[in-house]
Amino acid sequence: MTASNMAVRAGTAGWGGTRLGRMLGAGAACLALGAALACLDRPAVGAATAALSLRLAEELDTAAMAPARVGLGPHGRDIRLAGELGEGTAERLRALLDANPHVERLHLTSEGGLVEEGQAIGRLVAARHLATYVPDYCVSACTLAFVRGHRRFLVEGGRLGFHAPYEAGPFGQVVQADGVPERAAYLAAGLDPAFVTEALATASADLWVPDADRLLSAGAVTEMVGTDRFPDSTLDDDPSPAGARAAILRALPVLGSAPGAVADLAAWYAEAYRAGRSEAESVAGLRRRAAGAIARGLARADAPTLLSAGRLLLRAMLAARDGDRALCARIGAGADLVEAGEVLGDGAEVPALVARAGIVSGIEPLPDDAVIGPRACATEIHAYARALAKPPAEAAPALRALVQRAGPPVREASALP
Repeated sequence: MTASNMAVRAGTAGWGGTRLGRMLGAGAACLALGAALACLDRPAVGAATAALSLRLAEELDTAAMAPARVGLGPHGRDIRLAGELGEGTAERLRALLDANPHVERLHLTSEGGLVEEGQAIGRLVAARHLATYVPDYCVSACTLAFVRGHRRFLVEGGRLGFHAPYEAGPFGQVVQADGVPERAAYLAAGLDPAFVTEALATASADLWVPDADRLLSAGAVTEMVGTDRFPDSTLDDDPSPAGARAAILRALPVLGSAPGAVADLAAWYAEAYRAGRSEAESVAGLRRRAAGAIARGLARADAPTLLSAGRLLLRAMLAARDGDRALCARIGAGADLVEAGEVLGDGAEVPALVARAGIVSGIEPLPDDAVIGPRACATEIHAYARALAKPPAEAAPALRALVQRAGPPVREASALP
């Protein structure tokens, strides 16, 4: 991932009569140079639980940052805070906490901001005895708030980033500041002194992202959690229809050629987010709905498209057979091009097939009977191989019958208007 020219602007409107705040932000000098922050890349996770990550590069690669969003989550138990910690963020959080006394947990997704705001948020967290949770990344000043949680949860593959504070000079230059207030805040939260020393010894132009073991041993994090633990936070930065569509295309870029399906799926995903489903549950539902939409499109497709899809599905089942027979069976039973493309590492053939299938809707998931036991792997391989071995005029109807199991009966392509 890359990041560019984001020098943490919150509360620093310029020189001459305006406030010049003390800042912790995501590496001002390296960001100004457009350097890559590869350490913040979230590692690949399993397809069944792949996170719809708030991509840090997309957050930072912009000339002006919007104020942090602070909103109440489902059931009144969570508050979601996403974005830059600019002046007034803590007060907005305080007002929301006052109006919702049953809040238990603060979700944090932030690239940093003003030290004073991070510390003020941390004081609120401690005073209200809140847990803190990072569903993706929390760097710089955000960590001052995170470490004050009485329990501190970090999603597996998530990132906490630390460095020394800095101040903006009169001509926009970065001036590294002493870290005494930050050291006191980290130590008061119970972090290991050696860890704190290393964190604040990191230059303002750099970013230290410790691994999970180091974070746990230092007391910065109390528990690593999966995406099934808490309500989804993938739309915290932008819960609009456009934000939901962008999140879906990040997770399933294969749908870029199926705008009708994306619109339906975005509405479904946004509703799941508002209802408080976990990220893992929502992602699983999203993937099943996308696979179902593609399979239904294939069932209506012309013969060349069916033959190409059948060959790809068979290749994927053969590739998955030795390592994951249940996956092999799912690919065949659901005509699941989403998982097939991931097994094969395909970058072009699946999107082309999706475009040719003419998908228009993405609401209905694959039926439950498409998720079957691993002993069916050999059965599915045999069925597809037998269909593809027929002459082309017979192979397409045989494949269509296999694909139609993934959805309700549809008319033959030649009968469509």
